[in-house]
Amino acid sequence: MERSLIRGPVMTSLVRFAIPMILGDLLQQCYNIADTLIVGQFLGANALAAVGSAFSLMTFLTSILLGLAMGSGTVFSIRFGQKDTSGLKEGILASFALLGVVAVVMNVIIFAGIDWIIWALRTPASLSGMMREYLIVIFAGIIGIFLYNFFASLLRSLGNSVVPLVFLAISAILNIGLDLLFVAVFHRGVAGAAEATVISQYVSGIGIAIYTKIKFPELVRLDKGVRLRMERIKEIASYSALTCMQQSIMNLGILAVQGLVNSFGTTIMAAFAAGVKIDAFAYLPVQDFGNAFSIFVAQNSGAKKPDRIKKGIRLAFLTSIIFSLAVSLCVFIFAKPLMSMFIDAGEREVISQGVGYLRIEGTFYFMIGILFLLYGLYRALGRPGMSVILTVVSLGTRVGLAYGLSAIPVLGVMGIWWSVPIGWFLADVLGLGYYLFHRKKLLARSSDQSNTRQQADGV
Repeated sequence: MERSLIRGPVMTSLVRFAIPMILGDLLQQCYNIADTLIVGQFLGANALAAVGSAFSLMTFLTSILLGLAMGSGTVFSIRFGQKDTSGLKEGILASFALLGVVAVVMNVIIFAGIDWIIWALRTPASLSGMMREYLIVIFAGIIGIFLYNFFASLLRSLGNSVVPLVFLAISAILNIGLDLLFVAVFHRGVAGAAEATVISQYVSGIGIAIYTKIKFPELVRLDKGVRLRMERIKEIASYSALTCMQQSIMNLGILAVQGLVNSFGTTIMAAFAAGVKIDAFAYLPVQDFGNAFSIFVAQNSGAKKPDRIKKGIRLAFLTSIIFSLAVSLCVFIFAKPLMSMFIDAGEREVISQGVGYLRIEGTFYFMIGILFLLYGLYRALGRPGMSVILTVVSLGTRVGLAYGLSAIPVLGVMGIWWSVPIGWFLADVLGLGYYLFHRKKLLARSSDQSNTRQQADGV
């Protein structure tokens, strides 16, 4: 089921590859959507606020593993485009070892510092107990997250984006069923919602690992001459570290904003918790389209096809902008019904605050759509550092303005909401400007890097 992205109509190839990724991550969002919706409806606004705040933290931690997997996937895609089987297999081994060690170390550190984490998030005393109860369980799913993201990244780098979708579909359905069972029937509270999510994460992680072992034994088998080499670890780390940093900075900024939101009280926390879920669900397709675009560019970079990359850039940006504008219109019009899905209609102030958030954020989704494409482009062209810079600009602006604008009495919490699109805009201007000024050098450098790697590996 591998799909090469170096041949055939550019847009057709890219869209066919991207659609399963988009559907897969939309289903993954169902983990969090199910928690939020069921917790909000069955356990109330306080429980929703606690789970929402914990979600921001878990997103930050997951982003570390996701960043490492995405960086590894770029190397896999380049090797696949070069038809370097030995280099691909050694890269897979190096990546699995690196991500596995990080996942274990992360788990140990998190459980040791859980009380400090709750304090650092400025969690109100009335919610700290529920938040701790939720976090202790949800953190146990980190190994499952590692397994899924590693093997999904591997399969996608080979052009197989369907199988990760299948395993996510199974686990998403399981998660929703277990959520209802644990929360509504067994009355296990926020811990029950976390337990449902963790079980589902392990189902998808272990399941996709077994599938890869059975269907692609040649990739995970340790053949003679294939071993854990330091140069492969360095190569994976060179791509993964900056991608990981980019993802971590992005979510660390969101976590910093979460602390500010918490200072405004339970109503704003609950509104933000629901609004962020809708927000993420709305622009997730363009985020995944950006990831698919990155794999497209990486494969064509490995195959030395700069003209195909240039055509893909033009079509990808046009497609992302048109789609984002359509989604913006839907979110703006249906903001209130969307909020009402997550919170009881009687919580009018929570819904009102959430509608205000969505109508500001939703208007500018096309900006973050462009930003996701820029992240993918620079990662695939061997400039992950530029993705980090764009993230720092976007999130640095967001955090700085959020604290500054929210301190103005006439703006208050609205200042937090407006800081987001301003950050997107500045990062887009920088990223597009850099590409336009260095376009020839970037594409030429991509081809040169492919030649250099092939010569170094004896390909």
